[in-house]
Amino acid sequence: MYFTGTSRINEKQHLEIGGVDTVELAKQFGTPLYVLDEWEIRRRMREFVSTFQELDVSAQVAYASKALCTKTLCYLANEEGLSLDVVSGGELYTALASGFPKERIHFHGNNKTMEEIEMAIDNEIGAFVIDNFYEIELIERIAREKGKVVNALIRVSPGIEAHTHEYIQTGQEDSKFGFNLIDQALQATERVYHSKQIKLLGFHFHIGSQIFDMNGFDKAIERVADFYQLLKEQFQMEFSILNTGGGFGIHYTDEDQPLTIRSYVQTLVEMVQKHFTMRNLAFPEIWIEPGRSIIGEAGTTLYTIGSNKTIPHIRKYVAVDGGMMDNPRPALYQAKYDAVIANKMNNNHKEKVSIAGKACESGDMLIWDIELSQPEPGDILAVFSTGAYNYSMASNYNRVPRPAMVLVGDGKADLIVRRETYDDIIQYDIVPERFEAKKAIQSK
Repeated sequence: MYFTGTSRINEKQHLEIGGVDTVELAKQFGTPLYVLDEWEIRRRMREFVSTFQELDVSAQVAYASKALCTKTLCYLANEEGLSLDVVSGGELYTALASGFPKERIHFHGNNKTMEEIEMAIDNEIGAFVIDNFYEIELIERIAREKGKVVNALIRVSPGIEAHTHEYIQTGQEDSKFGFNLIDQALQATERVYHSKQIKLLGFHFHIGSQIFDMNGFDKAIERVADFYQLLKEQFQMEFSILNTGGGFGIHYTDEDQPLTIRSYVQTLVEMVQKHFTMRNLAFPEIWIEPGRSIIGEAGTTLYTIGSNKTIPHIRKYVAVDGGMMDNPRPALYQAKYDAVIANKMNNNHKEKVSIAGKACESGDMLIWDIELSQPEPGDILAVFSTGAYNYSMASNYNRVPRPAMVLVGDGKADLIVRRETYDDIIQYDIVPERFEAKKAIQSK
């Protein structure tokens, strides 16, 4: 059993997080319920920031809000001195609505719309991360019309395939993201460098997610450092910022062996130092974008167990009141999770079961073949490491309302996202007037 943050077994032999009994949380707020450990979130944010400070390295740590974007998370990131990485107008709007400092917002995305770019320029955000030639045209045109000059980094694809699921690899040559280093990156750099509307600060790359092996970062930094050297020696262009993205892996099950945050940062700094020094390049300011590695292990999802089905000599299915609607990752990526029965933490009589969701899909399976303490209807199942890409990817499939979310700490629980209702589900439905008129006639 792997505990992180403030998770522990209390005197009732229940799972406790942030000094709050999870069984009581389920009673008070209902299930499914996302539970966030405030202490663990802050600890991770601080460790990223403090490690750079201890190494005396100029840096920006930007929370990748796509992992989980709420106003409360933006507040926490701001209080801990982080910048913010957004990838859509909705994330940008959330950040601005929370009062997050606009100069510390970085805007990513491979297909930013005209409206999103206008919103970002109007609010004078810190920097765009430019992804393609069309975006250069849009930013230049809109900035010119508004009489603005904007900061930007150019995203490049270093041609590195991280050892992770193919859907979350992003740095390989064949990717929808960024300019390849072979020919496109130089053309984009020349275009942006000479633009009157865009100030080019440096370059960005991101090789993937849930990464444990830092060799991919080393190869990517080496190739990007070669590009910086080319720009300096042949074109007299020098840049002071290097954004190495994020993707640092976390613990989901015992199969995962992530490095510590300090190790990730220290290794990254050493790699940049090595490759830039070898090429007589000035050491750049390092930007990184951790998302999952901040919020992932700080999240736990609580479910209520319902029906079960035993297929002799094959397996026993145990169903919960959520599933792929609140956590699509197992269906999308074959993601694996660990879990416990929150109200039976002292029960050592284990039973191997598979956890099924309630969606009308055979593929709605949260966990295959896990040993749990004799799960029964009404028990509370706690699934660990669900802070990242669960709520942010949740849907209303089968017209199921999205769960509530609470932030726990110091024995208190604060509701930070309310549970959706059935009225929320139908609030945007519109019945054509001709249907209503026909119904009125038929009722006469």
